[in-house]
Amino acid sequence: MAVSSARGVAVSETTKLARQLHEAYGSGLPIAPIRDLLPPGDVAAAYQIQEANTRKWLKQGRRLVGRKIGLTSVAVQKQLGVDQPDFGMLFADMEVCDDEPIASGRVCQAKVEAEVAFVLDRDITVEQATMADVIRAIAYAVAAIEIVGSRIANWDIRLVDTVADNASSGLYVLGNTPMLLPGLDLRDCAMQMTHGSDVVSTGVGHACLGHPLNAVLWLARKMVEVGRPLKAGDTILSGALGPMVVVQPGDRFEAVIAGLGSVRARFAV
Repeated sequence: MAVSSARGVAVSETTKLARQLHEAYGSGLPIAPIRDLLPPGDVAAAYQIQEANTRKWLKQGRRLVGRKIGLTSVAVQKQLGVDQPDFGMLFADMEVCDDEPIASGRVCQAKVEAEVAFVLDRDITVEQATMADVIRAIAYAVAAIEIVGSRIANWDIRLVDTVADNASSGLYVLGNTPMLLPGLDLRDCAMQMTHGSDVVSTGVGHACLGHPLNAVLWLARKMVEVGRPLKAGDTILSGALGPMVVVQPGDRFEAVIAGLGSVRARFAV
């Protein structure tokens, strides 16, 4: 007999959908939205799908090195009808060096967004973590570009689609100027991303849940709740500071975040 989730979704169904998404990662061929195959708004089932693929990837030898936070923009939350962010897993093979060529097609339906990343040097395993716990655990902040992708055709996503799809993750690039938190103004730091001489995205720190550290605190609490607490060495992508930009072969993007320097993502032809 199939075991069911809290809202009545059979485990066999979540396993089937996890397999379809896993195959889409391998083939690079997106699939139709999965939201109509789950009860409306069943985020718990979507996270079951994400976790099933996380366990599969770990068994296949991928190394878990952090998390990404999505839906940190109030405007995007309203668009998807939610009132909180979501999260996905970061694996070591998702990291790309600054300005390293990224092969065309490596990320399905790639887009880029600039954000503040944090690297931890302490675990955050306590229940009901505080902002003080978060600040104490952070080793440094650094500028980052996330290359997001979707295994859902035409980016036709709602909340359960992106959650199940590991929060629409792809790759990420960290800048090479790590900065300690004291003296940084991450709430009002300006971000500008350019493509050649064209400015393609702008934003500011407080576009990310009012402050990037607010997003990290939410994540720290959520990770303890779901049994995957943040660990020393983890990288946290805290959420976009400005609009996503569609990627084309041959594109090169540079993001500058005040106080954190610059970072580049380059795509091969």
